[in-house]
Amino acid sequence: MNIIVRLVGAIALQISAIATMSTMAMANDKTPQVYNQETLAASLRKTTQRICSLDPIDNLLPPVQTKASNSLLSYLAEQGFIQNQEGSWVCYANDPKKEGRYFTLFKVKQVDGRLIASSFLDEGSLIQGQENRSLDFFMMLIKRHMNTSPENRQGIRRYLEAFVSLVKEGKIKPTRRGFLFDQPNRGLVLYHTLSSGNLKGTGITINISLPKS
Repeated sequence: MNIIVRLVGAIALQISAIATMSTMAMANDKTPQVYNQETLAASLRKTTQRICSLDPIDNLLPPVQTKASNSLLSYLAEQGFIQNQEGSWVCYANDPKKEGRYFTLFKVKQVDGRLIASSFLDEGSLIQGQENRSLDFFMMLIKRHMNTSPENRQGIRRYLEAFVSLVKEGKIKPTRRGFLFDQPNRGLVLYHTLSSGNLKGTGITINISLPKS
């Protein structure tokens, strides 16, 4: 009899606790329907965001449909890049300071068994959103085209993140000197002035070797 009484008491306490938690959740939070809609929208924004898109509307658009290409870098089309006449893959950005003007933001090309990828700073300044997009761009190439482990890539990202941050703060000056960020694969990063083209500024460039087939 005592056991039954204790069981009934325990069940009553559990029901009371559940009822109290439900009341608090309903009083302090949004309705479950609104919360789920907002969560879904945030998830969709995250999964559809492309590296070559600094516009919140462009982020929601489907990938650009391009003709099939045998290029080693053709997957970049899904990120909003286009291939120019010389074979490089480029990403253009609108100039936030001048309406109707655009410039090359990212560029990558294959040269003699190496990939050379750049993030360009217009007049020496990063535009809004460029810092993180540059890191994502570099790390995507490193993951696909270098023999590295997840642990190695974490260390490489931290190094490149610090490098870009120092460039942004003006603590690294433009130079032709390359800094080694991966010893086995001879991966280099450098911050340099632009020697050609119409863009007046600087660039952060990584230079990595492609695995030998």
